[in-house]
This record gives sequence, C-alpha cells and structure tokens, in this order.
Amino acid sequence: MKEKVICGIQQIGIGVKDIAESWKWYNEILGFELKIFDDEGTAERMLPYTGGKPQPRRAILALNPRGGGGFEVWQPKGRELKYATEPLRIGDLGICICKIKSSDVYKTYTFMKEKGVRLLSEICVSPFGLKHFYFADPHGNLFEIEQNDYVFINADMTIGGVNGVCIGVSDMEKSIEFYGKLLDYDTISYDITGNFDDFGEITGAHDKMRRVLLTRSKPIQGPLSELMGTSQIELIKNYDIQAHKTLDGRFWGDPGFIHLCFDIRNMECIRQVAESLGHSFVCDSGGDFDMGDANGHFTYVEDPDGTLIEFVETFKVPIVKKLGIYINLKKRDDYKPLCRIITKALRFTKIKPKDVK
Repeated sequence: MKEKVICGIQQIGIGVKDIAESWKWYNEILGFELKIFDDEGTAERMLPYTGGKPQPRRAILALNPRGGGGFEVWQPKGRELKYATEPLRIGDLGICICKIKSSDVYKTYTFMKEKGVRLLSEICVSPFGLKHFYFADPHGNLFEIEQNDYVFINADMTIGGVNGVCIGVSDMEKSIEFYGKLLDYDTISYDITGNFDDFGEITGAHDKMRRVLLTRSKPIQGPLSELMGTSQIELIKNYDIQAHKTLDGRFWGDPGFIHLCFDIRNMECIRQVAESLGHSFVCDSGGDFDMGDANGHFTYVEDPDGTLIEFVETFKVPIVKKLGIYINLKKRDDYKPLCRIITKALRFTKIKPKDVK
C-alpha cells in the first residue's frame, strides 16, 4: 500500500531581478554550482498568485554538491517587479530566513568577510546549541549559516546547501500541527519565548518572540534523500508587531523568498493527507511537467498563514545532458536512496561562475 513520503527539502524559491547576476553570486559565494535545469517559459499554473494570467519567467534550479536543498532562482519577465514597501521584520508571515549548512562556521565567516558579504551578526551559539551567524545577499534576503557536518560530495568550500528555513507565523499551534502532520516535522527540538541576542542586526531582532524548532523523527528516505540530507523548520511568532505577509500585494515571483519546495513520492497520498488537514492543493501541474531537462509532477498548498509550500514528485533528472544521460525515478523504490554512484554523477552538471549567463 502506497503512503506519502517526504524525502526532504528540494529547494527554496527566490525571486530576483537579474537571474544571471544573482545565480553568479550564489554560485561563487555559496557554492550552488550544480545546474539541474535552466528553463525559460511561461508560468501557466500559478494564476491565483500571478494576477490571474500566465507570466513569462526564467528559472534555474541550482544545488550545492556538499548536499542540502537547492535554490530555484526565479526571474519574472515582461512585467515590472514589485518590491516590498518595508524591510522584512523577523516574524512577518512567510519565509523570513533561509538556513544554510556549513562544516566549519569560522572558515565560512572569514571567507564571507573577505568577500565583502553583508554580515548581520557575530558567530554565536544558537538555541539548538550550534554555532551560527546571519548574513544578507546583495538583494537583502536573509540567511543563516549553521554548523552541520553533513557532506554528500566533497568540495573545496565549507558551505553546503539549504538546511531549512525560519517561517513567521500567527498561530503557533496551528503551524506546529501543519508542519508536523503533513510534512513530518514532528519533533519539537526547542520551544522558547523571550528576546534573543543571536539575531544580531536583523530588523526586529530585539522583539519578544516565541521560537519553535521542528525536526523529523523519521530517518531520511527516498531516491534523492541522501543528496538533500536532514533539515529543520523554525517557526517564529513575533509578539511586538502586527505581522504582515512577506508577499502581501505582490505576485509570486517578485523579489524575495517565494516558496519552500519538498521532494516527495506518491503525490495522491500527499493530496489525501493535505485535504484531511483542510489544506487542499491550490495549484497542480496535473501530472508530468517539464522544467527544462527535468520532469516531474508539482503541486502547492498554503500553510495556515498562506505561505506557499510546493511538492515535487521528481520523475527525471539530467546527469550528463550532452550524452543524454538521465536518472529515471518512476520505477525506483519510494523509500530507498539511489546508489551514490548515480547521484554523485550530478557533479557533471557543475557550472563555474565565469560560465553563468
């Protein structure tokens, strides 16, 4: 009998003004150098979030070879972008911060300082007991570097892929239930309320907040799970602000974090669980959908505050495009990770910063 399988965080969507410029920075500074697809087309299935009509776009899915979730860098085309009217304040409703793995936080901090990255805090210990710090990319998106020794493919950099996110919420109990029951982040690793110095110079850093870190009791599973590794979700309730939605008054794809995507198996099982929790799919590709050289079935739900959560059941992933070599996942075991010889072949998709266009 089939059941839902949440393999891990596949990627976080980031809306940008210039996709080549942004990805070059993510490639050079953060090591997101594996290009899984580069697709230019029209977003036809996100109409509730794109003004009711299809919108042209270019999207690149890039991964870090050290493992972790990727970035789907997304540039709307043919329309004027709308930017947030006020700086994001921690605890605003939506994805506030993207967490990034690092095997050596001190080396990562030094590297970023030398590269002129805008650092927002000193290295300190997180409530989870790990060394971490915060920084911003050139567009003001917030990131957290956190100690994590997971390595999928050895690389020169100490920086890895996406380790999770911080999400602003209005009702903590509803959000804990949603992420626990639908996405299997069912373990509360900490639940603390107060004022927190570790947020450094982030807007709203000194507000009173409740922070809940959710992790998963299940081991990682699924064909691509070893590439993505473990992850976490930190929910934040800010008591000192009237929180607003991070994409309020703007389209999906406008600058900033636009969605959180999970790699899954058995989409219909996901649908049934989502509906039982009162979170029906709001967008659905309806089966096989091509994104450049990759292929899969994607859907979206909204969390209790309207934050967009994407599910992708991956069917095909390019390994060596020039030779026509792909990973076909349709007949693979839903629980068993692929042989590492296969998944490590993704290193052949590596793009150097000078080749980013």
